[in-house]
Amino acid sequence: MRVAAKEKRFLDALEALFTGAEVEGDSGFVNLMRMKRQYFQSWQEPLLEKIDGRVEKRDDFREELFDKLYTFFSRYFCESGSIYFRHLPAFAKIYERVYADGEDVALSWKTHMLYYVKSDVLVRSMPVELKEEGPPAWKTWRFYFDASQIEHKCNNEKREFVFAFSEVEKTTGEGLVLRLQVSYSEKGKKTKVDDILKQARKAGLGLSEERLEQAFRVFRRQTEADYFINKDARGFLREQFDLWMHQYLFQEETIFEQKRLDQLQFLQETAYDIIDFIAQFEDELRRAWEKPKFVRNVNYVVTLDKLPDKTLKKVTEHKGAKAQMKEWRALGMVDDEFSMTALFKGQKDLTDKNGANGARKFLPLDTKHFKSLEIEILEALGNLDEALDGELAHSENWQALNTLQRRYKEKVKCIYIDPPYNTNASSIAYMNNYKDSSWLSLMENRLTTSKPFLKQDGVICCAIDDEEAWRLLELLQRIFDRELGTIPVRTNPAGRKSTGQFSPSHEYALFFGVKDAEPGSLLKTEKEKERYPYVDERGRYAWANLIRSGSNDRREDAPKMFYPIYVKDDDTIRIPKMEWNEEKREHHILEKPKSNETTIWPVREQVGGRIEKNWHRGWERVQSEPGEYRVRRDKEDGGINIHFRTRMDESAPPKTWWDKSEYASANYGAKALKELFGEKPFDFSKSIPLVEDCLRASGGKEENAVIADYFAGSGTTAHAVINLNREDGGKRKYVLVEMGDYYHTVLLPRIKKVVYSKEWKDSKPVSHEGSSHCFKYYNLEQYEETLKNARYKDGDQLEIDSLKSPFEQYVFFGDDKLAHAVQSAKNGKLKINLKDLYKDIDIAESLSNILGKSIRRRAANEVTFTDGTVEKINPAKMTEEERQHFITLIKPYLWWGE
Repeated sequence: MRVAAKEKRFLDALEALFTGAEVEGDSGFVNLMRMKRQYFQSWQEPLLEKIDGRVEKRDDFREELFDKLYTFFSRYFCESGSIYFRHLPAFAKIYERVYADGEDVALSWKTHMLYYVKSDVLVRSMPVELKEEGPPAWKTWRFYFDASQIEHKCNNEKREFVFAFSEVEKTTGEGLVLRLQVSYSEKGKKTKVDDILKQARKAGLGLSEERLEQAFRVFRRQTEADYFINKDARGFLREQFDLWMHQYLFQEETIFEQKRLDQLQFLQETAYDIIDFIAQFEDELRRAWEKPKFVRNVNYVVTLDKLPDKTLKKVTEHKGAKAQMKEWRALGMVDDEFSMTALFKGQKDLTDKNGANGARKFLPLDTKHFKSLEIEILEALGNLDEALDGELAHSENWQALNTLQRRYKEKVKCIYIDPPYNTNASSIAYMNNYKDSSWLSLMENRLTTSKPFLKQDGVICCAIDDEEAWRLLELLQRIFDRELGTIPVRTNPAGRKSTGQFSPSHEYALFFGVKDAEPGSLLKTEKEKERYPYVDERGRYAWANLIRSGSNDRREDAPKMFYPIYVKDDDTIRIPKMEWNEEKREHHILEKPKSNETTIWPVREQVGGRIEKNWHRGWERVQSEPGEYRVRRDKEDGGINIHFRTRMDESAPPKTWWDKSEYASANYGAKALKELFGEKPFDFSKSIPLVEDCLRASGGKEENAVIADYFAGSGTTAHAVINLNREDGGKRKYVLVEMGDYYHTVLLPRIKKVVYSKEWKDSKPVSHEGSSHCFKYYNLEQYEETLKNARYKDGDQLEIDSLKSPFEQYVFFGDDKLAHAVQSAKNGKLKINLKDLYKDIDIAESLSNILGKSIRRRAANEVTFTDGTVEKINPAKMTEEERQHFITLIKPYLWWGE
């Protein structure tokens, strides 16, 4: 029997939105789409069986049922498969649930229920198949999109695809395949659809423009499928359906007979079944997104001064020395004449005989070149994680924050971030076209996840400009406990070119914190220092008259500050004994001056009489610190003045307007990078002095502070931390996260350069003032890699409990996911091979994150944590009992769903 039109429309639309077209290939997204298709096919039949059991094929309500299901679900699915507010009718009461109890204002936006997902790999070459019904049977159109030219280019670029004809390939058994070359649009270049169709027909493939455009859409969908995940798809869709039933259906209903009520109840039951089953898949994506990610490819960078002579000697003789030399030359640290064997004869040689004032001792050795020596090198550092000055994670930042959360919970003093400003110059490829809403989701996800990192007095500083400042301000107010300040910063004194608008010359630094947060203090400017020309062991100071002048300077304004001071002949001072008379509001003096003492009151002799004023300081304070005062006598009239030291306050809160010339990004951000690299390798680099002051104002002046930045960019935050440590000898640590390719081309080499030398010009070191330093850097497993490696059963095996319907169970409970790395051997013992997942997994670091413990010592087969516990890390060297224990530790990495 022919399926009714509205039923087919609903099922086709749901399948298209949910699964996309059938594709093949080798990537996490293709694996995801294949799994989605299997999943969809497994529950479509039980759904129709349930409907058939309640509604006759020819019943008018059947058409209405599918029509209303289509109406509801089409509002919440986008073409990428994400579930959120997509289309809302004009009359929908969208503010009905905006306000919660106790809130008079709540920030809400269209994608607030979503995770904003950035994956490491988006574009892949892939085949696409399209099927259409027609006599005498189904026809299949086959395409192959060759994206090899752009597969490894920058991710998440807002670039348009251009498709070009390559050839029509004749395959055995499958017929003709249209191969298309994929590239990014440049200089306005667009796809020439007519040319593709014309060449395809010449090659014998009759293809319509509609079918070709459909193939383009399918390819785009596979590259865009994973940008958003609903945090609670079931709760969200059920809530929306209940609101829709009341707001949309019932206002149209005029008859509420039992039959009609039964129909509406069945509509709700059917919708709930669909919601529950769809939500299981969305929840599976969420679980895969939220699982901690394996640490991979860990390397350490250690300056040579930290290594003992015996290890230095091994370094010079190691096969990796040649690669290390090549790197140092590329970084501009040594010239072609430099010889490792001639130089490295011990630490004394590093400091005394290299002709560079000891700078060679700060050459950064990268253990990626010396893996067989790595354990010995790390042993020289002592307590490993404590000795490290920083760490760099190459990762999507939410994944890194989620993975590192246990290890850094309440340990970070300051978070500084310079996120994308969401302007045309720093736009993001939002797949739903909701620019501001999607940006808010991106920021909310990451700000909420990073808050637990902060200590109870921790502070976060967010750089932003006018485009999103007010939205970010509301978001920060919603997430953090204390608002410390909104600081306009004059970063572009000349003003930025702007068409039809004012010329921006500023941006903002937004400071928020946890419950005990207080702002730090900034270094004083030279102008401020000029006001305090003297210096003693307590710092800078100036002399001022002890008699108050100005506002509140009369005796009646502060009667307790009106009292006598006795000045001796030797110009020292004494406070007489006195008692306060509350009734008369004056001091009762109990002690007369001695013969060698003169009584001084805070008075001014003026035309018209004597004016009683008050002292700047109370008598108790003056008595307790006599060395802070001096006496000056007028040579002409013998008058006596008492001065006090007014000291420059090093801890005063920062002012709310920052306009140092050093804050200009062009001169102190981009220019600094150009001096380091000899070219401009990165756009929009922050001014180093500006970031230093943001860290000071965030409490980063604390000498042992941990400072984090998960929009690390070119690494200005690490540069600023190294500078602050040079300034006062502090031991601040940095934790940086960045996913862009410039992690390897700018961020990592920048830190190596800054460690080696404080000053650079034209990519060559000017100063030989380096820093003793060590840090680790690594990759994290990414979401796309999790999807690619996860193993799921075929669609007909998804239902694991025959006594339950597919709408009532977690259908992925029996799937291996990543647990296929653990197998039972024929002898019944566990066989563990994590290298089957990733060849470069670092088990010690992965355990450190999942257990929330820092590493004290690494060895080949075990890791010792700072709490003294020891864990085995080499399954081949474990007993069966140790393997069982090991599996319990790493299970969150391998399997999710409980």
